[in-house]
Formats: sequence, C-alpha cells, structure tokens
Amino acid sequence: MLKARAHVIISGKVQGVYFRMETQEQAQGLGVAGWVRNRPDDTVEGIFEGEKENVGKLIHWCRQGPPRAVVSDVKIEWEDYRGDFPGFGIAY
Repeated sequence: MLKARAHVIISGKVQGVYFRMETQEQAQGLGVAGWVRNRPDDTVEGIFEGEKENVGKLIHWCRQGPPRAVVSDVKIEWEDYRGDFPGFGIAY
C-alpha cells in the first residue's frame, strides 16, 4: 500500500477539549504513527505517517474532532513519507 505523511494544523476550539488524547487514540486504532501537540496560537499541530488511506481517515476525523471541539479549519501539507516514528504520541 501507498505510504503518506501529512503535517496538519487544526484551528477552532481545539484546546482544552481532549483533542490531543482523542487524536492519539484514533491514530493508534488506524495504525498511524506520528505526534500531536498544542501550539501557543491555540491551534493543534500534528504529523501523521502511515498508509495513505489511514492518514486520510485520521485527517477526516480531525475535521470534526472530539465531541466538545469546534473545528473551523484543517490545513494539510503533504510531505514525503519518512517512517520517522515507531508509534503515535502527544508532544509537549
């Protein structure tokens, strides 16, 4: 299968609503590696690597997020797959 890497920035009410934790759970369930973190500008940033179809599913989930989130935008920058991560974690 085709591998992919995406750098995403999620905007809206995405901090303080368990976005990072829920993203980690979704990624692990899909077999996607990488990380997610809060940024000082109140957005959430992530790097997602894995099967392109599963990376796409995780991005699709990020457009909605967990129940208390209100996502206004998801910016995606597709990059060359690197295989940098053994799993998925929350970065600080």
